[in-house]
Amino acid sequence: MTEYIEIRGAREHNLKNISLRIPKRKLIVLTGLSGSGKSSLAMDTLQKECQRQYMESMGMVTDFISKPRVDSIRGLSPSISVSQHRSNRNPRSTVGTVTEIYTYLRVLYAKLGVRVCPSCGKTVPADFESDPVIMDMDQEELEEQNSKTPGVKCPHCKTQMPKLKMAHFSFNKPEGACEACTGLGMITTVDIGQLLDEDKSIPEGGVLMWENWVRDYYSDVLSAAAKHYGFAFEPNMPIRRFDANTRDFLLYGAGSEEFKAHFPDIRPPKSVGKGNFEGIVTQLLRRHREKDGEFQSSGKTDRYFIQQTCPHCKGTRLRQESRQVTIHGLSIVEVASYSLRKLLAWLEKMEEQLTEAGRLILEPILNDLAERIRRQIHVGLDYLTLDRQANSLSGGEAQRLRLASLLGSGLTGVLYVLDEPTTGLHPRDTGKLVSVLKQLRDLGNTVLVIEHDTEVMRAADHIIDIGPGSGKHGGTVVGSGTLDQLKASPESVTGRFLREEEQGRPERQRRTGNQERITIRNASAHNLKNMTVAFPLGCLITVTGVSGSGKSTLLFDILEPAARARLHGTNVMPGKHERIDGWEHIDKIIAVDQSPIGRISRSNIATYTDLFTPIRSLFASLPEARKKKLSSKHFSFNTPGGRCEKCQGMGTLQLEMHFLPDVEVRCPACRGKRFTDEVLEVKYNGYSISDVLDGTVRENAPVFVEPEIAGKLKLLCEVGLDYLQLGQPTSTLSGGEAQRIKLAKELGKKNQGHTLYLLDEPTTGLHPWDVRQLCSLLNRLVDAGNTVIVIEHNLDLIAESDWVADFGPEGGEEGGRLIAQGTPEEVAATKGSHTGTYLAAHLSRARK
Repeated sequence: MTEYIEIRGAREHNLKNISLRIPKRKLIVLTGLSGSGKSSLAMDTLQKECQRQYMESMGMVTDFISKPRVDSIRGLSPSISVSQHRSNRNPRSTVGTVTEIYTYLRVLYAKLGVRVCPSCGKTVPADFESDPVIMDMDQEELEEQNSKTPGVKCPHCKTQMPKLKMAHFSFNKPEGACEACTGLGMITTVDIGQLLDEDKSIPEGGVLMWENWVRDYYSDVLSAAAKHYGFAFEPNMPIRRFDANTRDFLLYGAGSEEFKAHFPDIRPPKSVGKGNFEGIVTQLLRRHREKDGEFQSSGKTDRYFIQQTCPHCKGTRLRQESRQVTIHGLSIVEVASYSLRKLLAWLEKMEEQLTEAGRLILEPILNDLAERIRRQIHVGLDYLTLDRQANSLSGGEAQRLRLASLLGSGLTGVLYVLDEPTTGLHPRDTGKLVSVLKQLRDLGNTVLVIEHDTEVMRAADHIIDIGPGSGKHGGTVVGSGTLDQLKASPESVTGRFLREEEQGRPERQRRTGNQERITIRNASAHNLKNMTVAFPLGCLITVTGVSGSGKSTLLFDILEPAARARLHGTNVMPGKHERIDGWEHIDKIIAVDQSPIGRISRSNIATYTDLFTPIRSLFASLPEARKKKLSSKHFSFNTPGGRCEKCQGMGTLQLEMHFLPDVEVRCPACRGKRFTDEVLEVKYNGYSISDVLDGTVRENAPVFVEPEIAGKLKLLCEVGLDYLQLGQPTSTLSGGEAQRIKLAKELGKKNQGHTLYLLDEPTTGLHPWDVRQLCSLLNRLVDAGNTVIVIEHNLDLIAESDWVADFGPEGGEEGGRLIAQGTPEEVAATKGSHTGTYLAAHLSRARK
């Protein structure tokens, strides 16, 4: 049996003809600076070639999968990759549905549920023992079996009722979904106050969303409708003085039930010109539905909407009849709100209370359900609840959910490739994750982990360090072997960092701030326990704590929306709290979370950071461009003129593979250059517009001397993104990269007084060496008179902070308390603080 995966001559992206032997059936860490070539080796070379060879061995056509640029790879196994990218944006997906744990609960409630008779109001006990559960069935078969079962009679009043089915507990099916919100748990309404200035008439701008010509047009439409229906309408009358007829017509339109109630016997006009008006509220809601109900904050009309919890189901998504079904007094809604740790305890207690016959029938489902829950707990997700939306999970959380499912597969002889699974994980839980990775290894698998966490490096059997720098300065193996061998490598940046960490660093002087504070009082949203926190302004602050302890709730569900409402007049409701003091000390807020940016492939680094506009203008001003009569638009790949029309400026074409995923190939017309030959002939300092887009930030930095362009390139370098290509689609960025590019974009704007920066784990995806650079940047922001509050688990950044707030003691229901606060040294000395325990060891190691 081959003991190694042997790679010869890997040249994908920035890899410099790498040859490497990777030991099999080991836990291997692949590390290196951001952009050094780790993903190029792991994902674009190893994983891609695994897929290609596997499909070839199955006799499938592989011409559409381009062979990675490598001479040969021997000893490959079938591979499974688990990346950071979150593909599930469906608002209907929850942790329960993704893991299928909720599906098992639905079976339990369909079989064991005690319901209320709609006629007499008395309880109807479950009768499941005559209807066994066959666990070999898949989900669709289970649904079908449930649908065929006969009805039941109330033992008290003999009322016939339909038998409980799994569908009654699904918010994605009509039988179980709340009628008002169709199972989403949220409803979107229009904020009339944002829509109308009621002291003005329509021609004066009373409808705030209408431009000048629209006001005159619809004034005529309303006049025609008034004539058709016979209600009074005076165009110059303030909206506040409209009678009910006119107001309902303006808001809801001729076809609405609200307006029809006034004139039930009159048919609507046949055309808009004769008065058939849709209504401004009706129109806005229709447009919202046409966007697939996706609530975004970027559209021009979004300020007119309010998204709020459904008043009928209180956000539980289920109809009332389903919510009234209980097992041992608890509804499925209550159980779905439990943390996985508490859910397991409830399940074990429920099993004890079953009859012997009931236990025999339900034993397969109970065992399988408990095992699924335990696997999630093993990867450090014990704080998650089943009702949490899947699209709210971080990249690391989503990856660990997938990892837990892989753990249950029992596969052997597989190459697992994981992309930073410790993302968002508290140091306390890193050990649990390492245990899971070792379990996968001990099953006979090869586990290759792209990782920067030093604890994972210490646990690895083998470490490969790619470097020495980023982009074209990376792409070589600078260290391979054990941790000690890595430390001894003179070229390894990782080894150098580990050596310096052992030698210690000088103690840092902590800032005391500007003596002002912003205080959040009695915060009780989600799992927060009436928490009061006073953040000192003029400091670098870290909010930390175990996963699920309430950090994001406090900063991004309470402080950030409250600040936007106070400082910018937005109408997004913050989470529950008493009040916030200290607004007078803050002039501006900038919140940078890990949400994806640029979901379309035409959005790239240059366009998102507003770099492309001055670059295009610069090219258009060159003598060669003037001679050819080329304007700025000719240097855009988004508009016709200078772009290649074969690929419409993308440089690639999508080939439909029918039953297989689409494949992206280089455009044969422009050879991937995006532009026509005429445009490509125009060069600045020897570079065409295509060369600029293909070049990295670092490569472009010395090319441009213009202040606007050079300044933005310098900022991108300072936030650790110098390795990104300017033409790289923003949809390919990780959560940490997306956050840092947002930060760079904000830093490029002029400073406007005291700014409060809120950042969500900005060290995501950063090598420890890059973290130092980020700390330097954050300290510059504070030194400029601002306040930076960071949610973070990285011990280097916590140790660099002036003030730390530690949440806990656990995640979920057991979290939401302020366990420790003060300087890093004070938190490290606090008993009962998980962060303090690890921070004390880190500070001791760093200050030898």
